[in-house]
Amino acid sequence: MEKERVRISVRNLVEFILRSGDLDNGRGTGDKEAMLKGGRIHRKIQRSMKGDYQSEVSLKRENEYEDVIIQVEGRADGIFTEEGQVFIDEIKGTYGNIQAMEAPIPVHRAQAMCYGLIYGEKEGLKRIGIQMTYSHLDTEDTRRFREDFSMEKLQDWYQKLLDAYHKWIAYSISWKKQRNDSMTDLQFPFPYREGQREIVSGVYHTVSSGRTLFVQAPTGVGKTMSAVFPAVRAIGEGKGETLFYLTAKTITRTVAEEAFRILREKGLKFKVTSITAKEKLCFLDTPECTPEKCPYAKGHFDRVNDAVYELWTTEEVYSREVIREHAEKWQVCPFEMCLDLSIWTDGVICDYNYAFDPNVHLKRFFGDNISGDYIFLIDEAHNLVERGREMYSADIYRGNIVTLHRKVRRLFPKLARTLDKANRQMQELEDNLGENGSEYQVLATPGPLPLTFLTISGQLEEILEDKNMEEELRKEILEFYFTVRDFLNVSELVDENYVVYTEKCGETDFRLRLFCVNPAVNLGEYLKKGKSTVFFSATLFPMLYYRELLTIDKDAYGIYVRSPFPIENRQIMIGCDVSSKYTRRNYSEYRKLAEYIARCVWQRQGNYMIFFPSYKLMEDVYRVYEEGFSAAWVRCIRQSSDMTERAREEFLEEFQSREGTLVGFCVLGGIFSEGVDLTGESLIGVVIVGTGLPQIGSEREILREYYNRKNHAGFDYAYRYPGMNKVLQAAGRVIRTKEDKGVILLLDDRFLGRDYEEIFPREWRDRSICRLDTVEGALKNFWKRFT
Repeated sequence: MEKERVRISVRNLVEFILRSGDLDNGRGTGDKEAMLKGGRIHRKIQRSMKGDYQSEVSLKRENEYEDVIIQVEGRADGIFTEEGQVFIDEIKGTYGNIQAMEAPIPVHRAQAMCYGLIYGEKEGLKRIGIQMTYSHLDTEDTRRFREDFSMEKLQDWYQKLLDAYHKWIAYSISWKKQRNDSMTDLQFPFPYREGQREIVSGVYHTVSSGRTLFVQAPTGVGKTMSAVFPAVRAIGEGKGETLFYLTAKTITRTVAEEAFRILREKGLKFKVTSITAKEKLCFLDTPECTPEKCPYAKGHFDRVNDAVYELWTTEEVYSREVIREHAEKWQVCPFEMCLDLSIWTDGVICDYNYAFDPNVHLKRFFGDNISGDYIFLIDEAHNLVERGREMYSADIYRGNIVTLHRKVRRLFPKLARTLDKANRQMQELEDNLGENGSEYQVLATPGPLPLTFLTISGQLEEILEDKNMEEELRKEILEFYFTVRDFLNVSELVDENYVVYTEKCGETDFRLRLFCVNPAVNLGEYLKKGKSTVFFSATLFPMLYYRELLTIDKDAYGIYVRSPFPIENRQIMIGCDVSSKYTRRNYSEYRKLAEYIARCVWQRQGNYMIFFPSYKLMEDVYRVYEEGFSAAWVRCIRQSSDMTERAREEFLEEFQSREGTLVGFCVLGGIFSEGVDLTGESLIGVVIVGTGLPQIGSEREILREYYNRKNHAGFDYAYRYPGMNKVLQAAGRVIRTKEDKGVILLLDDRFLGRDYEEIFPREWRDRSICRLDTVEGALKNFWKRFT
């Protein structure tokens, strides 16, 4: 068999094997401006060189081992000859004080040494020089360091470098063979439910052909295992490289972890990393990623490679607890160690952000010019529409500019002048809004502000190099720097899928917002870095709506899986004499809603969830319910807006009780309305108050107007579809298995309109209509079937 070939760039090789020192996130990163200025500096220096200076010289070298061929490649910034000596020139732009440098940065020097070896061998040289050229990004002051090497010394040094990398590659190859062998006889771990075989077949075909698939399947079908199993098999057959299971919520992440656990019990070998938020992994109360504040940050890079290698080669499951235990042992940052580990695992379970957010995506997988045969399984994909809009939107508040200007005007007058310029530009936009008389104003472009903020970004970057700055001021400057960086990143994305607008915020503040109306193009930039994508959810209807907002793949197709559960096991009713409309919110309507709830829960002992469109309406109806309809044998609990993770767990634990009747008052679209798995007697009824329509506001109205201009149903895209999605998710809490029995009561006469009839799922065709005086009789007849 032909040996496997592994390619790696010179830069990635030396930065991985030779990194050292402290982890320090307390400084700006200079993303956009540093890249732009760095490129200009490179080109300017290269053009200024005389004689035989060659720029951007492509070089590569292959090393053959017993099990693999490693190809290292890259481009030398410059190669030139001086007084008979050949030199490799490595150019770096920096905001740091280059005159204070005593020596070149080790990884920069190592890059030049790699190029020196490759070029020297190619040309048959005995000796070669390397030159490190550092240039300040603002002043363009330049400083150079030179060294002379014999080829023999470089060859010995390079071989040790490559051997250190080969250790990782050798284990990776050995592991993948074990992994693939473990799948030879791997079967679907359960008897197929109706619909599961269709999902398994669809996912496998999609991954094998590198396509995009939308799967709508009712809650309880077993979508997670039906998606994971064929994707894993495809990877074992060489049809994919890394499996990304992307979720919107922690609870769905645990479902994915459970699916992999079950497959491992059946013999699968598959290493999976679960990426947990930094705040939950950090050993400190508040993450402070600087060597001054965190002992795990100090010297982190001196130890992290050994920490990752040990964990990777000794474990297969990398839970939060396992990560923290090993990070503690090696005294490294658990979050950064987890990210490093993810490169070497077969699967990654993480939040959408780590794949799609331009500010926090995994640069190891999704950075510039990086891609792979990734398989994306996107769970609860209906959530990605709003999350995508938020990830690719950005805003600037005038109040933040004014506040920072006041604090820096004496210390940093140059920055203060630029902030003052930005403030004047914002003031002009605010004055125009006042003349308009509207709550918000749509603009054609953000005007000159991005250029002004580009200047501010560079000034902030330079200021943040000062280690002697007062701590509180540093934090405020760093926070503003990230806000500016985000705004600049998004400003480069603005196109026909954006609406730029200004609006007043409260009594005194004002903002400019770059609002991503349709995130499909931006999501597509990340999805195309992989091979195949599967979007799946219980609520992807209408599918055309989700296809338009989530993918630019014109060949994407969808499958609709019917519910495998007996239709006679559940009752769906619409209350035709009640509404949650604002115009009808009064004591009389609250009392009617409360009585509906009471009449529902009185018919059968068990656990119920009542969903409301807002905390305010929930509290209003709850008070009326308690005053007029409470019963000694009915216990009520309520969701609160400030619940901790433990409080949420305790709330759900209450539903494990089978004694008496429990009524949970919750908010539609909240943490308990989706992703919650309450089977059997844990939940026998759901009452949904209202149609779930989002509150009217500037952003919703902008969406409505935008889609009207696109000849779509603007109200549906902005309000009805997102609202109905919440309703369907909440209703899906009831029937989770074929043994489950329960009722779904929809309390709003708007559900009887044709617009809603057209978007109800097929399984709801047996829904019936009730009134307050008929609901009890209908429910009694339903429950009689099971006595």
